[in-house]
Amino acid sequence: MTIRVTFVSPAVNASLRLARFDDGAPIDDVGAARARAATGALPTGGRVVTSPTVRCRETAAALGLAPGRSAGSPDAARPVEPSEPVEPVELAGLDVGRWRGLTLAEVGAAEPEAVARWLADPGSAPHGGESVEDLCARVARWLESSSREGRTLAVVEPEIVRAAVVHVLGTPVTAFWRLDVPPLTATSVSGRDGRWNLRTGQPLHPDEGCREGA
Repeated sequence: MTIRVTFVSPAVNASLRLARFDDGAPIDDVGAARARAATGALPTGGRVVTSPTVRCRETAAALGLAPGRSAGSPDAARPVEPSEPVEPVELAGLDVGRWRGLTLAEVGAAEPEAVARWLADPGSAPHGGESVEDLCARVARWLESSSREGRTLAVVEPEIVRAAVVHVLGTPVTAFWRLDVPPLTATSVSGRDGRWNLRTGQPLHPDEGCREGA
């Protein structure tokens, strides 16, 4: 059974522009307009899931995606069945504990040693939340336990994309912070039996498209 997942990073918002840990801010007008312009650039026919954040939900809506339904299908307006995990807990953004809502600069000024430890050691969680190592483990579990053949479109926080790439390539978790995930880009993985192929950094431009191969 082949698993195909296209991870889409959210449109820009005030928090992303300021390098602020997610504070629940919505996508801004520019981000929403760019997402709407990219409608139709993604593969159709896939189940849609999102990270449980405002900016991911709004990005999915702006892209014309209905979580819990196949992209582009006529049943997108029907109620979602309880068994359909439209916001899988494994795809939640990194829990940064007491740093939530602060900018990296603010945290660095207040807790420089903690930030240095956090960036150097993926097993640390000085903010009282979740470690990068734990994040990567749960995203890996989600990928490996997926039982659906065909496509899944996942509008997710950038750190989820980083964690997926770390798992697919089998790189050390220390590579997590060396991966850049721009807004409104797609990263596609496909595979079976623990063997994966990766396609990264596809911009969602209607003229260029963003489609996986057959």
